[in-house]
Amino acid sequence: MATFFIADTHFSEENIMKYENRPFASVEDMDEQMIERWNARVCEEDLIYVLGDFGATGREQEYLSRLNGNKYLVKGNHDVEENEYYRKAGFQEVYDCPILLESFWILSHEPQYVNENMPYANLFGHVHNSPLFKDFSRQHYCVSVERTEFAPISFEEVKRCIKDRF
Repeated sequence: MATFFIADTHFSEENIMKYENRPFASVEDMDEQMIERWNARVCEEDLIYVLGDFGATGREQEYLSRLNGNKYLVKGNHDVEENEYYRKAGFQEVYDCPILLESFWILSHEPQYVNENMPYANLFGHVHNSPLFKDFSRQHYCVSVERTEFAPISFEEVKRCIKDRF
C-alpha cells in the first residue's frame, strides 16, 4: 500500500482551464486524462490525500467512483459542502483544517508557514502554477496538479525529491 497526494483537480470546472492555462482540448478531455493518469499511478488499496479543490460540484460521487484508492479530503476554498456530503460521495474522511502525517508533514490546502527552525514540512496545493512559489524546498512540496503532470504524486517521490535536492 502506497500513499499519494494531489490538489486542485477542479474536475468538471471549465474556467480552471482558462485561469491556469491547462493544456487540454476541453473540460471533458481534462477530466478523462486526469482520471486516466490517477488510475495509472494509484491502486485500489493505496491511500490518496486530496489537498483541496476536488471539483465535480454535484457530481463528486460519479468522479470518485471512477478513481482508484482510499480517498481523504483536506478541504480547500472551493470545497464548500458539509463534510458528510463528501463522505457520502466517496471520501473515507474529510478534514476542515490541516492535518499532521507521521508527526512531521502538515497536509493543507493553502501553504502553511514553516521555517528551518520548525520540526515540520508542508504539503499543499492552492497556488497552482504561481511563480511566487517553488515546486518544493527542504520543508515544503506543492502538489497542485499543474506541478505533478496532472496526476497524483507518491509520498516516496516527495521524500526522494527533497532528500536528493537538499
